Amino acid sequence: MSESKASEIAMNDPKSTSPPGRERIFLVVVDETEEMRVALRYAALRASHTGGRVALLCVIEPPGAQQFAAIEQRMLEERREAAEELLTKLTAEVKDTCGSVPVVYIREGRRRDEFFALIDEEPSISVVVLASGAGQEGPGPLITALIGRTGQLRVPITIVPGSLSNEQIAALA
Repeated sequence: MSESKASEIAMNDPKSTSPPGRERIFLVVVDETEEMRVALRYAALRASHTGGRVALLCVIEPPGAQQFAAIEQRMLEERREAAEELLTKLTAEVKDTCGSVPVVYIREGRRRDEFFALIDEEPSISVVVLASGAGQEGPGPLITALIGRTGQLRVPITIVPGSLSNEQIAALA
């Protein structure tokens, strides 16, 4: 397991239509971008259409070099509280869209490192769903990091254009 602190909330849902242990898990990496919401909607609709489930990975990044441990600890606590608030909202959105509560992973560390560690550690994850950046700055840091490592991953990656409308997402999912 990764050296980072990790917590996981796996909620059982009696409405799941897949046999136990056989449902497709669509992993979405949580941040506060509009593109993430596109990926989340696509994953929730795919899960709904295929009898699968959504998993959310939220990584709390370290605050950086701090001279005082108490300040760093307080900053981590504030980031964790913000992450939990965001995940509560996203969990409700997923449940409304696909009818099941997502699996939630909260980790502390660098997003890219924790993403790769989770993929390696969690065999139930079936598909990663990401949305590319809609602006001039490129596809996004995680997609850029994945480009050179796709052959090393054990799961497929779905990259959804971050500029899709809800109607376009529904038509594709």
